[in-house]
Amino acid sequence: MKTPLPVKRPRLDEAMAGWKSLLAGRGFATDLFWVYEENLCFEKNTGGAGGWQTAYQTRFTPPSEDALEITFDHFSETEARVVFYRLGSRAGKSICALLCDPWFESKSQEEGYLRRDDWNLSFHPGPDQAVEEVTDLSRWLRRIRRGRPLHALDFCMALATIDEIKIHGRPLAPYERYADSLISRLRRVLGK
Repeated sequence: MKTPLPVKRPRLDEAMAGWKSLLAGRGFATDLFWVYEENLCFEKNTGGAGGWQTAYQTRFTPPSEDALEITFDHFSETEARVVFYRLGSRAGKSICALLCDPWFESKSQEEGYLRRDDWNLSFHPGPDQAVEEVTDLSRWLRRIRRGRPLHALDFCMALATIDEIKIHGRPLAPYERYADSLISRLRRVLGK
């Protein structure tokens, strides 16, 4: 029987040093720009792989400065594999997302995931391609949100969850989100 390696999550700066070293070794930019669920823009593309293309935007839902630290801390509290994922490049920067889910446990080097099992992390440097930045609001609003195949980026943190962690110290349960939105609506109606 195979004994699992002990897992000791690194600090964010240690993980970032490993990530940047890997990117530099592949000739990719080490100036990083992090995106989250609300920043992603999936669109149909008949010429693309699988009929989909991925772009991003930060004009309409910009991430906060502490979003990466909050995301890494929250993901590190779980036992699920954390993935540093590079979508591509834009304006001399690597566009990256931090992902987390047990779904990544079976992902291997053949699929582009370089494993660090002692940290329970994987690195996905991705292809050498440019990623488009969407600046048109109507295009972003028309992005595909449902009815597309599962993608690794479906496991990234939402900015709304980061806000919940900042406000409440943890992500809210679905019934708590509903109650919170209901209270907000009542305050607007009652003018309080």
